[in-house]
Amino acid sequence: MGFFLIGFLVVILSVGNVIEEANGEIPRTILGKIEKMNRKGPYLGIVAPNNYELNPLLGSPSYVPSSSLPFIDFAGRKFRFGKLAGQPVVTVMSGLGMVNAGVTTQLLVSLFRLKGVLHYGIAGNADVNLEIGDVTIPQYWAHSGLWNWQRYGDGIDKELALESGGDYTRKVGYLQFSKYSNGTDNLLNRIWYQPEEIFLVTGTPEERQQVFWIPVDKYYLNLARKLEDTKLPQCVNTTCLPRPPKVTIVDRGMSASVFVDNAAYRTFLNSKFNATAIEMESAAVALISHQQNLPFIVIRALSDLAGGGSDVSNEANIFSSLAAENSVDILVKFVALLPLHESKILNDMCGLRLKESGRSCNTGKNE
Repeated sequence: MGFFLIGFLVVILSVGNVIEEANGEIPRTILGKIEKMNRKGPYLGIVAPNNYELNPLLGSPSYVPSSSLPFIDFAGRKFRFGKLAGQPVVTVMSGLGMVNAGVTTQLLVSLFRLKGVLHYGIAGNADVNLEIGDVTIPQYWAHSGLWNWQRYGDGIDKELALESGGDYTRKVGYLQFSKYSNGTDNLLNRIWYQPEEIFLVTGTPEERQQVFWIPVDKYYLNLARKLEDTKLPQCVNTTCLPRPPKVTIVDRGMSASVFVDNAAYRTFLNSKFNATAIEMESAAVALISHQQNLPFIVIRALSDLAGGGSDVSNEANIFSSLAAENSVDILVKFVALLPLHESKILNDMCGLRLKESGRSCNTGKNE
């Protein structure tokens, strides 16, 4: 798919030799660099939310930048090439929020030959049974910021606007604002959480499907289970956490372009959806990877109990750096578990599919 896209772009830019550089166009010099690096692929695509999480990875002794072309700058992003634990990687910082994460991930998977997508960083915690510094690896991700905001006075049995045409649904669940009022009438009524519309690269163009929970790749998840006994640092200078952080596979994570610093909403997300990691980018990375038929996994270290209330005061300011380092540590260890040869990965993935469903799969590369 990647080679076809790049070839198509080259043809467009070459017709009549009259197109130079327009807004949004990929300059020929950049296309040449992309083609050069794609010949050295496929890569693991790594998406970091911001510099706070990116810099510890770039400073890791396990990361070796490419000597021939360490990066390509395009569309406001810097795509960095190198090796991590021996694996060829292209790493990019997305920036804050769902839109940035979605745009960046789509650029990554469209421009470069990838064999998988890895996303990592820090997150707020919605599960009081876990501690700051713990590294979570959710099995499913959802976007919690796509709503149908119901009209005041309508009840839960009242059909939503545009529900009859299949645009919206009441299947996922709702948040009733009046449950959090001080006793006066609440004009906000309720919001109904909605699935995303997706258009699969393996499907018919413009034929929409709907998905709320996006599963991470099962092969990646099984590898990640081997990291659950990893020992992680507990202290920042002289301030220490109540116990050493741990790696844990959790059920679900949720993302929205909303910074959640509210204990009531944190509790709701955990009790309603069994969400643990709550943050602002991972579901976008998951949605793009899922639509593009690429295996992905997300590693998020907990930096604070969203909305406060933990035993550690001012926890985010103190332990965010520790959480970021922990997420990088587990990312590196996860990459080290992956076979260096792509054929071995494909065979392992197909073996897992055969074991679970009884169906074989094609191990040929999708170029």
